[in-house]
Amino acid sequence: MNTSTPSRSAGAGPLTEHVEELWEAVAAMDEHTATGLVLRMLDEGVHAESVLLDVIAVVQGRVGEEWAGNRLSVAQEHAATAINDRAVTAVSMHSGARTAATRGRITVACVDGEWHALPARLLAEVLKLRGWRVDYLGAQVPTPHLISHLHNTRADAVALSSSIATRLPTAHAVITACQAIGVPVIVGGAAFGPEGRYAKLMGADAWAPNARAAAERLISSPLRLPPPDHQQLNDLPHLADQEFTMVTRASATLVQTVFAELENSFPAMRDYDDAQRERTAEDLAHIVEFLATALYLDDDELFTWFTTWTAEILRARGVPARSLLPALDLLTRELKDFPRAVRMLAAASHILTAHISTAAGNAV
Repeated sequence: MNTSTPSRSAGAGPLTEHVEELWEAVAAMDEHTATGLVLRMLDEGVHAESVLLDVIAVVQGRVGEEWAGNRLSVAQEHAATAINDRAVTAVSMHSGARTAATRGRITVACVDGEWHALPARLLAEVLKLRGWRVDYLGAQVPTPHLISHLHNTRADAVALSSSIATRLPTAHAVITACQAIGVPVIVGGAAFGPEGRYAKLMGADAWAPNARAAAERLISSPLRLPPPDHQQLNDLPHLADQEFTMVTRASATLVQTVFAELENSFPAMRDYDDAQRERTAEDLAHIVEFLATALYLDDDELFTWFTTWTAEILRARGVPARSLLPALDLLTRELKDFPRAVRMLAAASHILTAHISTAAGNAV
């Protein structure tokens, strides 16, 4: 679940001070101070759920923002996340955070390919505090292993977390597989879009914007399985054109072809060092992956959002956003026989051009 949004009690008062204290410790990579702080909060009577969601989760959200703004390196972001994870462990082990299991059994897992496990971990701890018996399976859980676990444990529900939209095709398969063996699924995380717009499309039985809301939803009403014919291929009729499948299969070739031709379209690339060229190839791979996901969902907005978001990330790293335009043009040329892909690339180019123009005007 996405727990990075500050919740109702994080806006003012002593918790705000604790957020700043924890942020300073995490930014300094001081694990001892970070864990000591959360333990002190618990000793002082702050509820464990508030420590988890109104302090640790808020700090983790800030970690992501600092990375996006190029104020934290990838290594620093990983270190900060690891410290926050150990702070969660400290809360979990504290005697004041132990609650007897009086409700049902829930499995909490990340979609296969999803490495951002902290949101799911926070949800697992909150559900424990609310009296559930929780099996937390962690990051990147292969679907067959998840299904095998559900067969063995007879969980009442699965809480599935994903932060990156490109995992949605896999999430769709996981949701369908869980429901096929009689286990309903609640989903959460940024992957499912604003207001959970993709959760219904993927056939999920419920969606929640954060861990607190998920816990309250599970308590307020049991999840119910859909009718047997709930999720058929006809729910995604656009997949019949095979564009998603073809772009996915050709993704490596697309990246290689566009990368090879990009120097001619964007001459500044000729002066890139090896590290810059590697990052360019990675960016192209992400663009193709998001394009494929947008084709799966038939959602132009997802791809245009990702393109403008990438432009902002590049700008923060000193790379001109206009460097994306020739890449989109080259992809359009390679995918000229794919109408939906061409439509999405054209929409993204149009919005990106307007975005660059606006940014230039604001800089004057």
